[in-house]
Amino acid sequence: MDAENYAKALKKPGDTSVVEAQVTTDGVERYSYARVLLPEQEEQLRKQDKGDTNKAGLRTPTVTIHWSKDSKKFALEREDNRKVGDYWVIHSLTNPRPTLESRSYPLPGETNVPIGEIDIFDVASKQRAVVQPKSFVDEVLTISDAAQTERDREELREEQEENRLNPTPLSRLSPKWAADTSDKLYFTSRSRDFRQVEVDVADSTTGKVQKLIEERSNVWMTQKPLRLVENGKEMLWWSERDGWGHFYLYDGQGKLKNQVTAGEYVTDQVASVDEKTRTLYFTANGREAGEDPYYTHLYRTGLDGNGLKLLTPGNFTHAVSWPDSGKYFVDAFSRVDTAPKSTLLDGQGTTLSELETTDVSQLIAAGFKYPETFRVKADDGVTDLYGVIYKPFDFDTNRKYPVIEFVYPGPQVEQVTKSFSPKSPNVPLAQLGFVVIEVGNRGGSPQRDKWYDSYGYGNLRDYGLADKKAAAERLAATHPYMDLSRVGMWGHSGGGFMTAAAMLQYPDFYRAGWSESGNHDNNVYNNTWSEKYHGVREETQKDGTEKFFYEIDKNSELSKNLKGHLMLTTGDMDDNVSMVNTMRLADTLIKANKRFEMLVFPGMRHSYMPIQSYVIVARGDFFSKWLLGSSDSGADVIVLQRAKQATPSKKLKE
Repeated sequence: MDAENYAKALKKPGDTSVVEAQVTTDGVERYSYARVLLPEQEEQLRKQDKGDTNKAGLRTPTVTIHWSKDSKKFALEREDNRKVGDYWVIHSLTNPRPTLESRSYPLPGETNVPIGEIDIFDVASKQRAVVQPKSFVDEVLTISDAAQTERDREELREEQEENRLNPTPLSRLSPKWAADTSDKLYFTSRSRDFRQVEVDVADSTTGKVQKLIEERSNVWMTQKPLRLVENGKEMLWWSERDGWGHFYLYDGQGKLKNQVTAGEYVTDQVASVDEKTRTLYFTANGREAGEDPYYTHLYRTGLDGNGLKLLTPGNFTHAVSWPDSGKYFVDAFSRVDTAPKSTLLDGQGTTLSELETTDVSQLIAAGFKYPETFRVKADDGVTDLYGVIYKPFDFDTNRKYPVIEFVYPGPQVEQVTKSFSPKSPNVPLAQLGFVVIEVGNRGGSPQRDKWYDSYGYGNLRDYGLADKKAAAERLAATHPYMDLSRVGMWGHSGGGFMTAAAMLQYPDFYRAGWSESGNHDNNVYNNTWSEKYHGVREETQKDGTEKFFYEIDKNSELSKNLKGHLMLTTGDMDDNVSMVNTMRLADTLIKANKRFEMLVFPGMRHSYMPIQSYVIVARGDFFSKWLLGSSDSGADVIVLQRAKQATPSKKLKE
């Protein structure tokens, strides 16, 4: 649909004079051009469409469309899921009958996984070129997009503001592909085991592919977006090949020119590239001595690797935003124990203006106390781990407090709070009379060196447990108010997985564990996460075909070890970590004749956000009962009843 007809379709839904041109006719079930939407997303779209019958005029959810900057062509990533096995969710709350939700869901080690391709379409001729490099078995193809512009970010901000008032399940915005012209499309091809990656460029008319850069590793590789310089005359590529994440400069044919950044720190995001001065602005972690290595800073350097300069000093984590020119930056910085501030900087890092300091006076007046940061050695006695301690606001140094660890093992992220976060669920939990700690573990984060990041490769169940236990023990040795005879743990998703594993691996140390939606049996969790971070073995068969094998330890294998009090929770409609994971662990606990508790939340998917207040109270009740020896046993959750009575005209959300 051209711009004129699209405008008509938006103005008058169902306008029969709107002219459309169908581009594809070969879509079939599970090999189509549509995203797989959840029922609630489809319902929201129907409400927005308001009966519009113009197919292209609707906000019909398709696969993401990547436009060339001159709008002459567009490309998309299409998947063939026809042989992939099904996964199911039962909607138990639908009327009059429960309904069944089915979708393709590949499991680790399975033969049949989604097969990807890239299609490029010419707008004028409607012709299509199919790009299939076939570099690897079960390869994953990803189109390389241009960096978001200032206009893109503003449109996204406006859309988010609109969605806040009228929630929509999908963004309307389409990315633009990396090249300035429409004659070539850059993309990456990755092997199924995440250990081989190629950067390729395709002729957008013929689909013919040229390989430019290739990476190989003994463990999984993290990828960052490709950045073109002067429309592909040069390329910026991020790699961990020397054990740290750094940028490398290549010429347009894929020949390495020089390493742009180097040293014992990890670079992350390209903020801006000034092609005239050949200057790279980027964010990085871990370079500044004496700081928490997870604090992010902005730097600049020449593309030749010379002239590195820190632009946002200060022992804080810095969130930076910038215009397209890269001449100015807004630096918003804070820590978990300080209020956020923001300043305006120029490209040299000079402060031009103090913008704002968050006013926390009412929060402090209400009794809020900042949490404390700490550093402690890992179980190896060498590696530094970083964490946060939450105390009751009425903390008494003469008391002994039970300890609760909030955990998430990673490896893709360590959920240890670094910035000002007064709404953390660990704040109200501490007020019941607990000391709550968050701490990292080896294998928990890509923001440090590759050895740290990949520490758990091949041992996804147990790799972080020893560090969590050692951290609590070493903290208690210097913080006498911590009572190690009463230690608990809680976490969600991977944290739920870790909580149950800790209760079963260290049954004499952890007395109580609240395990939410854990992937306790990774054989029935999605193949991408499991095969990436644990590893999958590829073997060539006698007939020349390749087969993948996956083996992993499961929490259910340790059920006989349980001694403490374990709560398992799950949403019955979880389409990410299926409740099957929780049910399989529960089954083995029953067969091992173990007492445990279980909560199944009706209508909940992986997130508990719609019922977060109930869950926070239930979690507090659980730990109060088993670590404090007291709990409210009445049927009514009094605090929630009072809140509901205080807001009779509103749906209670928090």
